[in-house]
Amino acid sequence: MSPHGSVLVTGGAGYIGSHMVWELLDHGESVVVLDRLSSGFDWAVPAEAKLYVGDVGDSELVTRIIREHKVNAIIHFAGSLIVSESVSDPLLYYENNTCKTRSLIAAAVAEKVPHFIFSSTAAVYGTAGVEPVREDARTVPESPYGTSKLMTEWILRDTAAAHEGFDYTVLRYFNVAGADPKGRTGQSTPGATLLIKVAAETALGKRPFMQIYGNDYPTPDGTCIRDYIHVSDLAAAHRLALDRLRAGGGSLVANCGYGHGYSVLEVMESVKRIYGGEIDVRIAGRRPGDAVAVVANSDLARKEFGWVPQLDDLDRIVSDALSWERILATKNWPNRTGT
Repeated sequence: MSPHGSVLVTGGAGYIGSHMVWELLDHGESVVVLDRLSSGFDWAVPAEAKLYVGDVGDSELVTRIIREHKVNAIIHFAGSLIVSESVSDPLLYYENNTCKTRSLIAAAVAEKVPHFIFSSTAAVYGTAGVEPVREDARTVPESPYGTSKLMTEWILRDTAAAHEGFDYTVLRYFNVAGADPKGRTGQSTPGATLLIKVAAETALGKRPFMQIYGNDYPTPDGTCIRDYIHVSDLAAAHRLALDRLRAGGGSLVANCGYGHGYSVLEVMESVKRIYGGEIDVRIAGRRPGDAVAVVANSDLARKEFGWVPQLDDLDRIVSDALSWERILATKNWPNRTGT
């Protein structure tokens, strides 16, 4: 076991969570995963990590895991994340992203787990008035998804103020994309809505066509602009944030993005360039809850925990995503049994 104890990764069988597990293992950490496998996969969890199949809202299970594995830190990814779905079913998002996280935080405080890292989102900003957006910008979410995450940020803030010895880091992600450069894991959820994932599936014939939602936004080419961050750079940011907490750095809210954005059409050009062919792209109406443009100012993360992105290149992100789609199409994944 690591001298720090174990790290509990919730949602560790999912897209970002599985990359986090590999990042921690690669750096000598002991890892335990809690995932209900609603959108994750047991085979995405490395054998070196203990997998529990269950819900983060199950306080009894969470408490048992913390005690049995001497959990010293929780990195919390589990939750719901589709903006348009949150508009049609807001109660689901407040339950999964806010209420269940409140339960997880309560268990952490009760068991004196000192460090908590929360997966938040740039959606807390809505359409920011200034780009790149800083952490002190107004938070005006435009969807229940963004609001559910912001409410959890408030819970963490108030809990840390009331409980000495409990510190947290909130990482507000921008648009996560790509896959592990070593081909060990990637975005595997059927029907995923992430743009680069959908484009890669379409390029390889897994989808007959793809849609762009809105081409009448007030941007140079009429499509939304997003700050795309490679998932492995994001995992590294979490690890560095944990190192900072362990060193007594105190609670922090920080953006994770590259500081420059690409439009949907620019992403499509990259996919076609890397794939080497055309893609059937169709224009549809705007989706509810989509902001026009959100780009990160990540100076705080770079300053506070020394985050230096290594994969800040759109073509590299697209290339890794395409490589993962090819792996998914050919590899027979082993099943593993969680507890």
